[in-house]
Amino acid sequence: MVSEKKYPMTASGKKKLEEELEFLKTVKRKEVVERIKIARSYGDLSENSEYDSAKEDQAFVEGKISSLESMIRNSVIITEDEMNTDEVQLGKTVTFKELPDGDEETYTIVGSAEANPIEGLISNDSPIAKGLIGRSKGDEVKILTPGGEMSVVIVEIK
Repeated sequence: MVSEKKYPMTASGKKKLEEELEFLKTVKRKEVVERIKIARSYGDLSENSEYDSAKEDQAFVEGKISSLESMIRNSVIITEDEMNTDEVQLGKTVTFKELPDGDEETYTIVGSAEANPIEGLISNDSPIAKGLIGRSKGDEVKILTPGGEMSVVIVEIK
């Protein structure tokens, strides 16, 4: 039997996924069904672009619901008491400075299910997180990114 992928995440990340799932099930699904009903009322479905569009949206919504249900069912919550306070790991916020004279950047390392780089949440599967995990404050780290190698020093871990 193949085991399903585990999705490490924070409790707040799981809550966001549950809220999104609830919205898709209670609001978005009903909207799409209503669009399909209206499009069907136009008659011939073979040349009905509104019907085709609504069916595509329905497939997308149902796929997203299925994906979210799987992530929630297979979530592994990272708790504060499991964390080592001295090293970078999942659930930690790390500030680093690119060497030799770059700006400081701060990211929280989260599971892939809740990653959002624009909000400062990077996946534990990302090259930056992989390079930082297990390191401590003051460590100089070389990170191989798609854009090339970068050197950073870890300034703070929270």
